[in-house]
Amino acid sequence: MKKLFEFKTKNIVATGLGAALFTVLFMYVKIPTGIPETQIQTAYGVGAFFAAMFGPIAGGLIAFIGHALSDSVQYGSAWWSWVIASGCACFIAGFCYPSMKVDEGVFGKADLIRFNLWQLIGNAVAWIVVAPVLDIVIYSEPVNLVFTQGIVACISNAISAGVIGSLLLYFYSKTRSGKGTLSEE
Repeated sequence: MKKLFEFKTKNIVATGLGAALFTVLFMYVKIPTGIPETQIQTAYGVGAFFAAMFGPIAGGLIAFIGHALSDSVQYGSAWWSWVIASGCACFIAGFCYPSMKVDEGVFGKADLIRFNLWQLIGNAVAWIVVAPVLDIVIYSEPVNLVFTQGIVACISNAISAGVIGSLLLYFYSKTRSGKGTLSEE
């Protein structure tokens, strides 16, 4: 059985690759929502996918590093309240990791539900609690603005993680052979 917080060499490699991919997607592949500084980010689908495949530590680091790099490159410095929230969202999504058998070719209805339950919880905690509270505490942002942004970010990132992450997990599972599927002729 996979341990929730194991972190092996493959997790380190996945974290580096995932963070680079998250950064690029975060910078260039997003859809405007109409709320200032709040877009539908495809990067969260990839972050949630990596979290489900490699665990909460990898997922959290991928989103944290990817968001921090993206902000630093685009704006000159990171908006730390949202960087921390990104890390939290993908960290919590990674709690589905021990029960996932995608690498063995298995991604059924129960896995889909489990993955989406954890990513929904992660997005709700990150964007409705962590980001707005840190915006108020760190940056003295107006309460009504940060909670509006947080709710929109929660919905859009949960949709991104749910659709893109679920599709990636499903299609990746189809590329893997399940245990006992090979037979001797």
